[in-house]
Amino acid sequence: MSTTVLMKREGAIAVLTLNRPEKLNALNYEANDRILSLLDQIEDDPRLRLVILTGAGDRAFSAGGDIHEFSETVKMGPDVAIKAFVRRGQAVTRRLEAFTKPIIAAVNGIAFGGGCEITEAVHLAVTSDKARFSKPEINIGIPPTFGGTQRLPRLAGRKRALELLLTGDEFSPDRAYELGLVNRVVPHDRLMPATFELAERILRHSPLAAARIITSVTRGINASITEGLEIEAEQFGRMVGTKDINEGLDAWIARRIPNYSGS
Repeated sequence: MSTTVLMKREGAIAVLTLNRPEKLNALNYEANDRILSLLDQIEDDPRLRLVILTGAGDRAFSAGGDIHEFSETVKMGPDVAIKAFVRRGQAVTRRLEAFTKPIIAAVNGIAFGGGCEITEAVHLAVTSDKARFSKPEINIGIPPTFGGTQRLPRLAGRKRALELLLTGDEFSPDRAYELGLVNRVVPHDRLMPATFELAERILRHSPLAAARIITSVTRGINASITEGLEIEAEQFGRMVGTKDINEGLDAWIARRIPNYSGS
């Protein structure tokens, strides 16, 4: 079994840890495949309702793609490089973005390249005040390939995104917060407690409603407002008739805490 990404269960939370600290948790092909495999397992397990994604060690969340591995693929030509490197990385960020169970990144160190793209793709992110961010791909003569040219402008705005993409400059956690990449900056020793606190605030609510919200936002963000409203109505319709909507309404009327079954 691959140890490039570890999974630990903490009640209803699956904690995934990028586990190549000696390589600054660089995302080699094996790690990317492992993330997808673990997400499949989590999706199929009703006991797991939320994912926290972090990096091993104190130095890095992820330094991005494994350049040594990628450079060998590049020598095989564009078709091979796109299939092995680009499509694989994009599959990971697309899966994270559209996953119907909430995913929170706990950014514990540098988040460069693919590590930054994962932060952009997940639903929520808490970052250590010791973390650093960068879009450094231009330094090796390529554009970002895991969705960074698409998600960063949507989060930060075109001009601010282009400055980061075209310079490759590092930026601070506070700047990441200003740009909308992360939800909160916390002292390094508070990173995991703060992330779990956020997770628990989400877990109070219906997992079905959380899934419908994530789907509505993910599908609707790039649609016209008319299409987005149809998506929203469709996701609401999927809640009608479920035990969770009835429990939520009954609990509100009775002024009690709801007990959601996820059905």
